[in-house]
Amino acid sequence: MFAASFYAIWLIPIAKTLLTLLILLTLVEIAALFKRNAGISAERKTPERLSNGDYNEISVSLVNTYGFTANVTVIDEIPFQFQIRDSFYCFKMPSGTSFTIEYNLRPVKRGNYSFGAINVFVSTVFNLAERRFRFSQDTDVPVYPSYLQMRRYELLAISDRLREMGAKRIHKVGYSMEFDGIRQYATGDDYRIVNWKASARAGNLMVNYYTDEKSQRVYNVIDKGRAMKMPFEGMTLLDYAINAALAMAKVSLAKQDKAGLITFSHKQGVIIPADGRSGQMRLIQEALFAEKTGYAESNFEHPYTMLKKCAPQRSLVLFYTNFETLGGMERALPLLRGIAKNHLLIVIFFENTELTSSLESDAETVEDIYIKTIAEKFCHEKRRIVKELHRHGIQSLLTSPQNLTVNAINKYLEIKLRRMI
Repeated sequence: MFAASFYAIWLIPIAKTLLTLLILLTLVEIAALFKRNAGISAERKTPERLSNGDYNEISVSLVNTYGFTANVTVIDEIPFQFQIRDSFYCFKMPSGTSFTIEYNLRPVKRGNYSFGAINVFVSTVFNLAERRFRFSQDTDVPVYPSYLQMRRYELLAISDRLREMGAKRIHKVGYSMEFDGIRQYATGDDYRIVNWKASARAGNLMVNYYTDEKSQRVYNVIDKGRAMKMPFEGMTLLDYAINAALAMAKVSLAKQDKAGLITFSHKQGVIIPADGRSGQMRLIQEALFAEKTGYAESNFEHPYTMLKKCAPQRSLVLFYTNFETLGGMERALPLLRGIAKNHLLIVIFFENTELTSSLESDAETVEDIYIKTIAEKFCHEKRRIVKELHRHGIQSLLTSPQNLTVNAINKYLEIKLRRMI
């Protein structure tokens, strides 16, 4: 307006009037924003601990005590580990109302995560001035192995509904003769165990329930060496193994078996003897929280001697490691055979899913053909490792990282139902 008045002098009074109104409106907005010490309040709610590899819900609750509708922008200071730079929310809040922001965070590393302050920027309908509220809610939240996954599998194991998470139904080789009780018929139950008298009394189809053999020892043995440092979707293979071991321990305890834990790398790690007591899960969870991979090559003598020490009785040993080459497996084979003499050993290692996707893609150039040839070589090496372990009487499980937990639980259920221990 002032620039236009250079050519039209009659615009100068109008420009001065508009400038005066703008200044007055700005002062009025500043007065409205600052007349209350706490016109906006905000509070963040986080779980006591976050679950690694899962989506965890975080919420920020706000209340507007101003006498006008406020334009609000919220910037929550998220832990730096997430590397989120665009976490802000803009919305309008009528006077006297509340609003809750909900978002999810997926950590991929265990450890302590620090949340910073909640920054709230408020303006009126004119947007001429803005006031910042800073709520210092500095909070440290630990990230534990996937307890959300663990709880899901525990509940399904207790209710005998593990098939909902992908567990296969495996036919039992006969029944134990110990009668445990009567329950309502569930899809998949054998019609031969229907209790017709109880069904007539209850008005629903009822079946006899027999107990499996209990108090078997289940050890999760986890390799922490450099082979487990390989990443997949942001998480290391060690983290996938830890999440699976935690779920396996919970399921085995729900099945009234005894769960134990052994970790190792180039030196001995944690030893938790198999037990079924109430505090066993807490011990295993706290031990797994602090485990980290190293750059040294693992020494397979350590799990052999550790099992000799803490597991003199025959046990189920789920051995989480990773073999990329047949030569690497052959170096560990004598010690694996030693473990298999005294225990039922299941060696669990990982498919290289990137190589698998390379095999499925079409080769259009010479470079693509070369890559597919190398990928086929390494995939063939993995299959040879499985055959070589089987040739020496050692069971194995080759799985992708994302399917590790359900495949390991399938193997455990198969062994229990076939009474292989």
